Amino acid sequence: MSARTARTRLLAAAALTVATLTMTACSSAEGTRDEGAPSASSTATGSSSSSTTSGGTTTGAGQASDKGSTGTTGTSGSTGSSGSSGTTGSTGTSGSTGSSGTSGSTGSSGSTGSDSSDDSESNLSPCTPANTRTTATVVNRPLNHVLLTVTNTGAGNCDLAYYPAVRFGEAQSVPPVIEDSQPQAVVTLAPGESGYAGVTVSAADGSGRDGYTAKTLEVYFNTDSTSPARPTLPAKGVYVDSSITVTYWQSDMADALSW
Repeated sequence: MSARTARTRLLAAAALTVATLTMTACSSAEGTRDEGAPSASSTATGSSSSSTTSGGTTTGAGQASDKGSTGTTGTSGSTGSSGSSGTTGSTGTSGSTGSSGTSGSTGSSGSTGSDSSDDSESNLSPCTPANTRTTATVVNRPLNHVLLTVTNTGAGNCDLAYYPAVRFGEAQSVPPVIEDSQPQAVVTLAPGESGYAGVTVSAADGSGRDGYTAKTLEVYFNTDSTSPARPTLPAKGVYVDSSITVTYWQSDMADALSW
């Protein structure tokens, strides 16, 4: 081998050695990049976005009042905030408007007129001992009953209202009335007409207490009367006990004796 050839080979080997050392140095300075790992210069993009607020709430129908109020409009949902690269939250739908409450109905006006029964009573022309004649008759049926008869002897109509307050002998209390005997209207007597009331003076079965024989009778045409009629009783008198009751004034004799 010639000296020229040997020198050439020596230079080639040296160059190869230098190249090898250079590559080795580069490899030790930077190392091998991991393809699976994230780049050191890049930051992970936030993928979570704030939760999206749901659409506005729907208000119920406005409640009725005297002048119905309108329901409140639902509030719009808020838009979700976006992250670095997250998706934008959907906008909430607007709540529906509550329907208007119906206008309250106006209450009917209360009656301002006076009670009809009060009016009818204030227009009564009461019968009195001065314009009537009163009799007391002991009847056979029903047993232990006395029939009171009031006849209009005046020139105009008169009214027998409510029921008689009777007093046999020295009695200190007014006998109770039979409530079921109340007629539908006040008994009005034209001149010559008569009204009636029945008096149960004692119990037919003897169950009454504190019995006595009365020989006098006072009849007040109602509990507001101040002057009584004084019909005569049989000479032997009338037996009265604690079971005494009276009926309301009736326009028919049979009605007065049916209790």
